[in-house]
Amino acid sequence: MANDNTTNRKSILVTPELCIGCRACQVACKSWNQLPAIKTKNNGTYQNPPDLAAAAFNIIRYSEVPSQENPVRWLFVSQRCMHCDDAGCMNICPTPGAIYRTAEGAVATDASKCIGCKLCVQACPFNVPRYGEDGKMSKCHLCFDRIANGMSPACTKTCPTGALQFGDRAELIAAAKKDGYGTIYGEQDLGGLGSVYAFKDEPKLYGMKENPQIPASVVFWHTYLKPLSAIGLGGVVAAAAIHYLAIGPHKDDKEV
Repeated sequence: MANDNTTNRKSILVTPELCIGCRACQVACKSWNQLPAIKTKNNGTYQNPPDLAAAAFNIIRYSEVPSQENPVRWLFVSQRCMHCDDAGCMNICPTPGAIYRTAEGAVATDASKCIGCKLCVQACPFNVPRYGEDGKMSKCHLCFDRIANGMSPACTKTCPTGALQFGDRAELIAAAKKDGYGTIYGEQDLGGLGSVYAFKDEPKLYGMKENPQIPASVVFWHTYLKPLSAIGLGGVVAAAAIHYLAIGPHKDDKEV
């Protein structure tokens, strides 16, 4: 199911050890995409907002981890869409064009075509897709509108330390290896991620899944049920079936 149409694949390289937690990337993302503010409250952490949202495409996850050298070791890890080459959200989406890939490798969305089925939520191994009050899915789109015009994504342009770098995917990975980072997370996973991470330690220390996989239900849908969409009602039945398998039956909020 991997993509073979990308002609000039670009990527973001995330290096947590270089991040100072300033969250300038979050501000730049909101500014460029004209995303509204989110009302939050202090829940005992410096991290804010607490999670990705329809109006928060990119957040910095604050983690205190064990350290033998310092009393406290902070890891600031950028959380965003991974722009997988083999993207579960694209595989399971029943609406042509609602989730699509750009020439540079970004997984982008078209809200006007989204039907709000939320299947992409179940299909993403990284828990990225979010739905707003309009019932439409939204997420990081790698600033495809900027990179198509020769500019870098807003988050990487504003990063003051180089913790976020944008460029040719192969060149970024080669540079990270040359700099001595032992693990390049996403180099091969799911056909290769469009957001790759340079780690000094094991991925689990940074809160990342080891060997992320697309759920089996999505593979089944992509292989057997999605082709039925070409024959009208069969597609509706197939979509209903996979929705039931992935999410479960509809339940009314009110008790009878």
